[in-house]
Amino acid sequence: MSIITISRGSSSMGKAVAEKVAAKLECDIFSRDLLFKTSGRFHVPQKTLEKAIHDAPGIFERYSHTKKVYLTYIRAILTEMVAGGNIVYYGLAGHLLLDKLPHVLKVRITANLDGRVKRKMTEGFSEKKARDMILADDDQRKKWSRKIYDADPNDCSLYDLTVCIDKLSVENAVDCICRCASRKAFESTSDCVRQSKDLSLAWNAKVLLVESFPDVGITCEYGNLLIYATEKEAHTTKFKKILDDIKKENYDIYNLEVHTGLPVPANAV
Repeated sequence: MSIITISRGSSSMGKAVAEKVAAKLECDIFSRDLLFKTSGRFHVPQKTLEKAIHDAPGIFERYSHTKKVYLTYIRAILTEMVAGGNIVYYGLAGHLLLDKLPHVLKVRITANLDGRVKRKMTEGFSEKKARDMILADDDQRKKWSRKIYDADPNDCSLYDLTVCIDKLSVENAVDCICRCASRKAFESTSDCVRQSKDLSLAWNAKVLLVESFPDVGITCEYGNLLIYATEKEAHTTKFKKILDDIKKENYDIYNLEVHTGLPVPANAV
């Protein structure tokens, strides 16, 4: 069984599909739980985290790394939650937040705008209000993806499976996703589990560094943590203290090294 992320626009039946997929595969499911857990550990309001993972960066954020800090917190929690596998995550940007894991089945649920508007209207909104809300939400998601990841959420190449819900029933969509999840390409092998744990270690180490050293890169393989920093950063007292904290707080780290003067690898967090 694989880790499954289900991405969708608002009022696209993504929640119903995700819940039925999880029930059929008998695996855990979460969405807003991610923000709840992140908020609890890092003492950041859930509304603030939701804006960080949904809204495009504001003018102030473009000149600071506030959003990067919050996204690091979120990814640290998310990688912990999926490290054991057998997970369905339906929420914002799951396909991007877990892009470094090879066995994640990335699903996109699509629906035509008129159908989405009609579903939104069942919540008591007028047709104009429902349409405006959906278009505004779509616009924010697109801006966020482009600003943070230089990606368009409507780009099918970001997903392994795209399912249009207009002609298919929810049950049809669930069947397609479950069949795809059973393929060998998405099997959660022992090596995949190891990679998940390594990624979790890297993001949790990044949590301790990101506020003071936002451009530091980190990789982890078989518990060996490599931190890429500049000479200036690596020789500060604060940096050395944080390294000591990383060693104390992450008992699964086998070895920790700092590399200076080298380019940050593409697979670094």
